[in-house]
Amino acid sequence: MQSPAESLRIGHGYDLHRLESLSPPGSGRPLVVGGVRLDSDRGPVAHSDGDALLHAVTDALLSAAGLPDIGQLFPDTDARHESRDSSEFLKEAGEQVRRAGWVVANIDATVILEKPKLSPHKAAMRSNIASALDIDSSRVGVKGKTHEKVDAVGESRAIEVHVVALLVRS
Repeated sequence: MQSPAESLRIGHGYDLHRLESLSPPGSGRPLVVGGVRLDSDRGPVAHSDGDALLHAVTDALLSAAGLPDIGQLFPDTDARHESRDSSEFLKEAGEQVRRAGWVVANIDATVILEKPKLSPHKAAMRSNIASALDIDSSRVGVKGKTHEKVDAVGESRAIEVHVVALLVRS
């Protein structure tokens, strides 16, 4: 019988992106969170599409499985990742996790963003994450929080995401 240390793994993922006015005149990309394009006049400054939620989920999974992080696997210095859809990073991470002998038990994510509100989009975000990982959406939680107008996140100058992933040995 395997001990819990041999059969369970928890990983934490974190991402933060500066938000700027959309291009042109700013350098922000369209705001995409969890694979959902949100209506906003500000967006992330990023090499890929800047989806902070999918980046944090990717890192949480890779961390739990003891694999290299998103920056090592998909460096922002590689021109192939310019404007790349972050769901591709998540799908690849999910495949690597499975090849390492793990199954995604659940994902719990907190997105901290002053505006726009995430409530109308959370089901689609959960569905997009679940689809990329080939799991049921009931195993994915997404919460939206504001930062109460405090610091860069609260002033709509950044988006911040925390994610915890639980893996079980397959």
